[in-house]
Amino acid sequence: MRDTITILGLESSCDDTAAAVVRLQGGRGDILSSVVHGQTALHADFGGVVPEIAARAHVEKIDLCAEEALVQSGLTLKDMDAIAVTAGPGLIGGVLAGVMCAKGLAAGSGLPLIGVNHLAGHALTPRLTDGLTFPYLMLLVSGGHCQFLIVQGPDQFTRLGGTIDDAPGEAFDKTAKLLGLPQPGGPEVERAAQDGDPARFAFPRPLLDRAGCDMSFSGLKTALLRARDAIIAEKGGLTEQDRADLCAGFQAAIADVLAEKSRRAIADYMALAPDAPVLAVAGGVAANSTIRAGLETVCATAGLRFVAPPLALCTDNAAMIAWAGIERFRLGLFDGMDLAARPRWPLDRSQPSMLGSGKKGAKA
Repeated sequence: MRDTITILGLESSCDDTAAAVVRLQGGRGDILSSVVHGQTALHADFGGVVPEIAARAHVEKIDLCAEEALVQSGLTLKDMDAIAVTAGPGLIGGVLAGVMCAKGLAAGSGLPLIGVNHLAGHALTPRLTDGLTFPYLMLLVSGGHCQFLIVQGPDQFTRLGGTIDDAPGEAFDKTAKLLGLPQPGGPEVERAAQDGDPARFAFPRPLLDRAGCDMSFSGLKTALLRARDAIIAEKGGLTEQDRADLCAGFQAAIADVLAEKSRRAIADYMALAPDAPVLAVAGGVAANSTIRAGLETVCATAGLRFVAPPLALCTDNAAMIAWAGIERFRLGLFDGMDLAARPRWPLDRSQPSMLGSGKKGAKA
C-alpha cells in the first residue's frame, strides 16, 4: 500500500462549487487547500436554490476552483495521484458540471478518475479529522439529507433510518420563509429562538410513536404554519416575541426528535459491540447549538464518544470528496470515462432510496 496519496477533489452537488487538495501521508490526512464558492447571493431573491441557476454557476466556477485549489496547495496536476469528484446524489445539473470537469482533467493529465458519493464524503469526514476506526455511527443531518448510518468501511454503509420527507435543514429554511426571516434559514431560526419560549406552542414530535429510526419533519412545518396563521388571525400580525416563540418551539421539536431517534440508532449500533463506540455528526444542521447539546447528552448517557468535525467540513466542501477519493484509491476503486452523474445514489445498496425530493437535492 502506498504511503503517500495526493488527490484533487471537486464538489458541485448543490449550491457550493468547491475544490480541494488532500494528502494522506504517514497514515494521516492533511488538507493542503480547500476552496468553496457559495451561491447564496444568486438565489437570495427566490427563497431557495434554483437548480438551473446553480448549474450555470457551477459550469462557470468549477475549473477556476480547481485551479485555485492547486495554486493554494503549491502543487500541480503532475503532483496528483487521482481526480475525485462528486458523482451524486444531488441536483443533476451541478453534479454533471463537476463530473464533466473531472473527466476533462483526468483525460488531459492521464490521472485515474474516482467518482464519490456525496453522502460518503460526509460520512467519512470523521476519519480525516479525528482518525476514527470502523465501525462508527454517523448522523448526517443537513439541508437535503438526514440519515443514521453505521459506517463499516469506505464502501460499506448500513442505513438504520432517515427522513421520509423534508430534511431538517430544509424544514428550517421553510420555517424561516414562513416567518419572514432571511435565508439560509437555519442560523436565522436559531438566532430568533434564543429569545423564545419553547413551551408556548405544543408542536408535535413526528414518528416518535413509531418504532425505528425513520423521521418526518413535513408535518412539523405544517403545525408551525397553522400556529402562525392562528396568531395572525387573532392579532392581525406577528410580534417579535411571537416569532421567537415559534422558532424556539420548532427548534425544540426537531432537537427532541433527533435525540430520541439517536438513542434508538445507538441501541442498534451497540449490538455490534464496537471497541470504541462513537456517534459522529455531519451536515450544516449539526452547527445548531440546541441540537448539538441534545446529541451530546444522549452520547454521554449511553457512554459514546461524540465527534463533530469543524463546521467548514460539515457543510458541503471538496476536502471530504478528496478524502473519500483517497479511501477508494486505497481499495483500488477507480472509474472510467463512462462515470455517470446520478441524482440518486443510496449508500446502503441493500435498501431503496429514501422517498421524496427536496429543494436541496434528491433524497438518497
